[in-house]
Amino acid sequence: MKKPNQFFFLLCGVLTMCGARFGVGNLTAASSWDGKTPVEYVLSVETDRPEAVYKKGETVTFKIRLEHNKKPGGEQTVEWVITKDGLQPPLQKGTVALKDGRAEVSGALGEPGFLRCDVTLKRDKETLKAPVAAAIDPLEIKPSLPVPGDFDSFWAAKKKQLAAVPVNARLTPVPVSPEWPGVEEFDFQGDCIGAPVSGYYARPIGAKPKSCPALLYVEGAGVTDLQVLTPVRWAKEGFIALDLNAHGIANGKPKEFYSELAEGRLKDYRTHGRESRETYYFLGMYLRDLQGLNFLAAQPEWDGRILVAEGVSQGGAQALAMAALDHRVTFVAVSNPAMCDHTGMLVGRIAGWPKVVPVDADGKPDRTVIETSRYFDSVNFATRIKAPVYFDIGFTDLITPATGIYAAYNNISSRKRVLNGPHYGHGLPYPSFWNDFAKVILEEVRSQQAGGK
Repeated sequence: MKKPNQFFFLLCGVLTMCGARFGVGNLTAASSWDGKTPVEYVLSVETDRPEAVYKKGETVTFKIRLEHNKKPGGEQTVEWVITKDGLQPPLQKGTVALKDGRAEVSGALGEPGFLRCDVTLKRDKETLKAPVAAAIDPLEIKPSLPVPGDFDSFWAAKKKQLAAVPVNARLTPVPVSPEWPGVEEFDFQGDCIGAPVSGYYARPIGAKPKSCPALLYVEGAGVTDLQVLTPVRWAKEGFIALDLNAHGIANGKPKEFYSELAEGRLKDYRTHGRESRETYYFLGMYLRDLQGLNFLAAQPEWDGRILVAEGVSQGGAQALAMAALDHRVTFVAVSNPAMCDHTGMLVGRIAGWPKVVPVDADGKPDRTVIETSRYFDSVNFATRIKAPVYFDIGFTDLITPATGIYAAYNNISSRKRVLNGPHYGHGLPYPSFWNDFAKVILEEVRSQQAGGK
């Protein structure tokens, strides 16, 4: 296998769907500064432990810093709020006067979860904000509900229905830039239940039968076109690779095509059909993902051994589901996966995207939707995964909260690895994120090719 291309971090091109930084040694304080635009003041906050992991009841000290033109920011007053997972009402809040640009506040949490500190500085017309979160016994976080008793039979029936639908793949060549020699790409269309399956497929030119590992990349939330370079970059590394559209819609259309869908029939798709497990939107999405795996496994170039599922956010949820539903998957790499612990509100926790369960004015969740959500919860799929798994988790993410993600992670019994990011939320944490993410996958694939488990 080759080393990843130096531009691999552009793999997805969607900056809204990524995860936490790798390695404790590289962590920096959560800052109000984006690292690009010149600013006069920079507000930051960090925990007193670089790894930001604590035991229940332990005091977490949050260190606040203000810099003015890269020097201590002087005597200012900062607002602070400490919450459990960002939930309201806060556990504590107040103001603190900075001395020589520094101050400390502290809090504790008596249960497994995440203790978050948000600091705010208001100056004239400018408001600076910075968050950080501490993990409190994260390996003890449990799911809010158990796996439904008929979870396996439900999905087995759906897979049986899908097996009666041949993929009937249609491949239309797509031009590949001369910058990527030795690779060919196709617009892929296939049959499925409901919407068709659609994506971009790439492979090394002239690859011999049974010579290539396979990779399925599943997309994050939204209604957009795919990035044509995603599978091309993996094909350059020797894979056959499929980037699958979550909605089964056409590729390569004008921007207006996707905008009209996003504001039309796919608007708020995350809640479509949530009243029943038979009609919920993600049923069709997961069946399309399974059909994508069927397509890859049917290619003569596939080595018959190694099949990777990769995704972030909504894509991370799909990747975990695929590893649970199709044990041909031999490795899963996810960052800030969605669909984790939909029913967290039942135990006083924040629920993950798509926050599918509505809650009324009295705080009571919809019981019908709760039952639907359990068949599409990454926490439950996690219990069925047999392949090794890599998780990348941002502690300050309120879209796909770390508490629910850890509930899923803790439910996995196969070999697993997690890298934490105390300061990172749901945006691109640093420029080489995609390059580092690719390295994790390539290292695992090399190990499997060499006979590792």
